[in-house]
Amino acid sequence: PDAAGKPVLIVCPTSLVDNWAEEAARFTPNLRVLVLSGAERHQRRDDLQRSDLVVTSYALLRRDIENYAECIFAAVILDEAQHIKNRSTQNAIAAKKLRAGHRLVLTGTPVENSVSDLWSIMNLLNPGLLGNATQFNERFAAPIERERDEPSRARLRRLVSPFLLRRTKAQVLADLPPRTEIIHRVEPGPEE
Repeated sequence: PDAAGKPVLIVCPTSLVDNWAEEAARFTPNLRVLVLSGAERHQRRDDLQRSDLVVTSYALLRRDIENYAECIFAAVILDEAQHIKNRSTQNAIAAKKLRAGHRLVLTGTPVENSVSDLWSIMNLLNPGLLGNATQFNERFAAPIERERDEPSRARLRRLVSPFLLRRTKAQVLADLPPRTEIIHRVEPGPEE
């Protein structure tokens, strides 16, 4: 109930901030979108509660977390959520401080280096589902990674599968435009 009527916060890599704002303008032109990036973001912070959608980067979330931690959001959406895969990074610690009625994480790589990457993302999404980090390591990470234990892998899959929407590579390929190749020859200068 505290989140009703509050803005949605999108956290994404710096390179995607403008893309999120452009896509929001294109698909939901009636939303009041606030981009909090750059040095001037502090002057726009007063507009946060009057916005429908707020977009910022992981880098700025880390720096400005005390401001965000004071707010309640209708939802928090983490794009490229592998940025919080390590639970002890500043990104993960900052993201855990966000308060929201709903949470959504988007990532194409929920597990990059170890099964523990998944714990960090799921712990933000659904705290307690997989136990604490030590419990997760004992029940899942160690048996799966060291022993290739299929029953542990199956238990983990059953626990997390209701919370995952997944597209296969074959499904994604159908959405992609034909490949375009541009060859641009550059002569190196004396320094190169």
